[in-house]
Amino acid sequence: MKKLLLELINKYYDKIASNWGEKVLKSFRKKFTQEQIDHSVKENLNLFSEILRGADDTVIDKHLVLIYKELSRLNLTLLEVSHIFSIGRNEIINRLESEKKKNTDSLFLIGFIDELFEEVFARFSMMHQEKKTYELSKNIDRLTQKLEQNQQYLQNILQTSDAAIMVIDQNESIVAWNEGAQNIFGYTKEDVLNKPSSFLIPNKEKYKTELDFIISEVNKSGKVQILETERTTKSGDLIPVQLNVTRLQNAKGNYYGRTVVIKDVTEVKRLQQQVDQSEKLAVIGQLAAGVAHEIGNPLTSISSLVQILQRKNENKFSANLLKNIKENIDRISKIVRELVDLSRPPSNIEELTQVTDIIKTALGIVRYDKRVKEVQFVTKLDEKSPFVKIVPDQLLQVFINILINSLDAIEGRGKIKVISSHDEKHIYIEFIDNGCGIDEQILKKIFDPFFTTKETGKGTGLGLAISYNIIKKLNGDIVVSSTVGKGSKFSVVLPINK
Repeated sequence: MKKLLLELINKYYDKIASNWGEKVLKSFRKKFTQEQIDHSVKENLNLFSEILRGADDTVIDKHLVLIYKELSRLNLTLLEVSHIFSIGRNEIINRLESEKKKNTDSLFLIGFIDELFEEVFARFSMMHQEKKTYELSKNIDRLTQKLEQNQQYLQNILQTSDAAIMVIDQNESIVAWNEGAQNIFGYTKEDVLNKPSSFLIPNKEKYKTELDFIISEVNKSGKVQILETERTTKSGDLIPVQLNVTRLQNAKGNYYGRTVVIKDVTEVKRLQQQVDQSEKLAVIGQLAAGVAHEIGNPLTSISSLVQILQRKNENKFSANLLKNIKENIDRISKIVRELVDLSRPPSNIEELTQVTDIIKTALGIVRYDKRVKEVQFVTKLDEKSPFVKIVPDQLLQVFINILINSLDAIEGRGKIKVISSHDEKHIYIEFIDNGCGIDEQILKKIFDPFFTTKETGKGTGLGLAISYNIIKKLNGDIVVSSTVGKGSKFSVVLPINK
């Protein structure tokens, strides 16, 4: 019987609620708003459904308290409440009769509906007679609101934190996972809930005892502060992280889990490596400046002596030799000057500069790379390129990084084309090589910090990442296209300052 009635209510829930609400509104037009009617009627239907499902008194009383509070705010008498229930009873019976079940079951169902409404009204009447119940509902309101505020406050902290925050229960399962964790590791809450606490720990020998250490420290001192380690992302990448772990315990002091706050320190490590690299370059620059100075002085003397010999020489063969010597001395002098220029601290001052001049400087610098002997440079530069306001040293660094990347891609003989052009809004620079090309999967990560395909010690993985950041700060763009076995093309687009 209960099942049939429950099926009827579920099937016509919205229709019953709508008709019941309309009739109540007609009877109590001055006391109810449409929103109050809808809420009250649906809460009554929910209460009946819980009773029919056999819910315990706690659940039923919860719904009844909500109904009582709603109706009490309107100062309704018991007679008026009885009338509202009567409207609902009649609506359910009308719906039952519309099903054309005019049989014994229908009669029994009508009797059962009457019993159901009588039970609910009896409970409501008892509640209405006890003033303490109303006070209790007020306290429940206050405590619920306070609890909800605290929960909302904690939820906001949890979800707005950039750090990954997760909770591990006493069974070593993940039971909480915030948006920061999703952003860092790529896993959604659904992906990780109830997964073992070792889920993110890399499957490497050196990490096998880490979890035991964390559990031991948490049990001993209650927390683990700033443990530097690594964790695995959904894509399979290892990222450097800092962990802060805190023990969770109940009022009796019993352990029931721990919170883990994880910070992705990839950017910190990248910046630290940049600082270290800058310091190394500064030392190299100082050494280069010293060497250049020591070479420069005797070189000037040699150059002067050669010029004297050239003026006094009358032998054609000797003249050709002296000319060759002078040209090589000039070449060495140019290298020395560029070493001195390179050793100077980079400027951060913007200047109106022609991009073509910076391309020529970059080409001049990389031509001293020993690999250039096998590489042909082809240039088609825009000599009428407009001036743009930039930091020349930064753009020079970008062009050098791209050219070195192209040289690295060429094994043996090869060709590098550098083409520049412009239109009304932009300057375009292309670096095209016929090297080994870049695999599609690698291409997606080529501008990521620390990503390198070079052997350990032969590259930091920062050159193209730094270049990308420099171009983006200029509101420009840098993209790369490549075909394995055929070569790559780096395209740089810079806006023209108006």
